[in-house]
Amino acid sequence: MESSKPRSTRRSFLQTATVGTALGALARASGRETAAQEPVVPDKASRLPREVWVASITQDGMRAGNYEQMIKAILVRMESVVPFQPDIICLPEVFPFVNLETDRPPLAEVAEEPIGSICRPFAEFAKRHDCHVVCSVYTKKAGLYYNAAVFIGRDGELVGEYRKMHPTVGEMERGIEPGPLDPPVFETDFGKVGAQICFDIEWNDGWEKLRRKGAEIVFWPSAFAGGSMVNAKATQNHYCVVSSTRKGTTKICDITGEELATTGHFASFVCAPVNLEKVFLHTWPFCQRFAEIHARYGRKVRIRTFHEEEWSIIESRSADVKIAEVMKEFDLQTRDQHIDEADEAQRKKRRS
Repeated sequence: MESSKPRSTRRSFLQTATVGTALGALARASGRETAAQEPVVPDKASRLPREVWVASITQDGMRAGNYEQMIKAILVRMESVVPFQPDIICLPEVFPFVNLETDRPPLAEVAEEPIGSICRPFAEFAKRHDCHVVCSVYTKKAGLYYNAAVFIGRDGELVGEYRKMHPTVGEMERGIEPGPLDPPVFETDFGKVGAQICFDIEWNDGWEKLRRKGAEIVFWPSAFAGGSMVNAKATQNHYCVVSSTRKGTTKICDITGEELATTGHFASFVCAPVNLEKVFLHTWPFCQRFAEIHARYGRKVRIRTFHEEEWSIIESRSADVKIAEVMKEFDLQTRDQHIDEADEAQRKKRRS
């Protein structure tokens, strides 16, 4: 006899999963979820000292009637990440004002000096859930308007603001000003962070300046996915790059450019651990010391070598091992230090 149970289809699964996630998040937010339904969360005490749980949201497929409704919808999606105890959550480029059934509101109506009414619900979220939030909105100062990434601290207070250095022609025609050509780096309780936004990916200057300032994670709120360009920025600059997109894939890339987590048809956010206690080296000549490092530290230090590129990553896997101390002990240089040394020697040697 044929079962009377309705057959699950791909479409019904996706619709149920989306609705279930939203309802579950709303229940958690309102305190109506029972103890039996509470998720098992990772134990913070078991993390490595510089293990950062990074989350990022995609806006792919989301629609709302107006920007107030979009803000509420994004907050619901953010609640789905809460069980992972994220240290920081990134949101897409000017997300409240896109994918709307109504026209995009004028800048004069929605641009704010942070933290204003647009950012405030996300500041409250940050404080409530003890995490940082990268909130991409329109900001204003002295009568000028910017496409900006507003960094909010765990206490719900403003950490700082990055203003998009390279807006499109269309943006500038709508009244957006180009931001300063010196992007800021912000100190957090887990490391140094910075941002680039969407069209900034077509230029190298901001990314390179962030590297020179010591950025360890760079967030990239964007209108599009960027594809391999996102991975390339991580590889070239030896820091993690985290995208948050309106459409297509949102992802977390490690300092090697490898993808740690990506969204897709069945995932509306990513959340993954990033270990910042590691360093990017040119393999030669420093590989001559690797055997000594293995003998000294064993499993407490992991060394990965990309043989064709001659890159090596040295990573601490123990709370009592600091990579800076390992570098000093074995007279190693980061790849940047190694290249800078060669560059300086070339300049001194070059006669013309």
